[in-house]
Amino acid sequence: MTSLEGSSVQPLLDISGLNVVYPSRRGNVQAIFDLNLQISPGEFVCALGPSGCGKTTLLGVIAGMIRATTGKVLLEGTTINGPRPDIGFVFQQPTLLPWYSVLDNVLLPIRNLKRPVAEYRAKAEAMVEMVGLARFMHHYPHELSGGMQQRVGLARALIHDPKLLLMDEPFAALDAMTREKMSLELQRIWSETRTTVLFITHSIPEAVFLSDRIIVMSPSPGRIFEDGGNDLLRPRTLQTMADPKFNEYSSRLRSLFQDMTH
Repeated sequence: MTSLEGSSVQPLLDISGLNVVYPSRRGNVQAIFDLNLQISPGEFVCALGPSGCGKTTLLGVIAGMIRATTGKVLLEGTTINGPRPDIGFVFQQPTLLPWYSVLDNVLLPIRNLKRPVAEYRAKAEAMVEMVGLARFMHHYPHELSGGMQQRVGLARALIHDPKLLLMDEPFAALDAMTREKMSLELQRIWSETRTTVLFITHSIPEAVFLSDRIIVMSPSPGRIFEDGGNDLLRPRTLQTMADPKFNEYSSRLRSLFQDMTH
């Protein structure tokens, strides 16, 4: 188990007593119940859970797009009460602007933040190169594959050096081989940037491959059912998936889901 209790490391993200309740015609619907979570600087945390358990709601609250009903959500000790520039977001779909080139799509947050674009152009080019798309710098989204578009989305989310990167099932729409390749690429990029990541996924192997730590959310209303560390050696390769410890983690998580949903 991973915990910050007794540690001198201050959490980057600190969530305590989080409840999210949506009003509806049939009465209030509780999406998240008494959720507590701390994430340290530089950690890569994956969140697993059944459909409808509140994973995307949780990301929405952290991103400042959904208001908490009760509880505290702090980033470096300050309350998150709306969208903020030190949080990046990678969506399920790349949501690129079709009339912008790869480079201009990566620079979009800089324009939105009203920062001087010219000062970030060299960095944007370096980000495009880092995600392996240097040859496609001036191509448009319709000229890219789904995996390439998602790489652009990742570069765009990192261009302004966010303290926290939220990723909402970013590889779910990709085919299995592309998904594996993107997991390898994300691990490489994370090892270079060491950005703190909270990554939502439905895929147990994806969570085990990518994470330092895995949180498992219960069926609705969402709460943290289990919070456990992942000590598989890095860097991880496709051969890691044949490691007995990898299979042990994956089998245990599957059993946990069976027990939780019966």
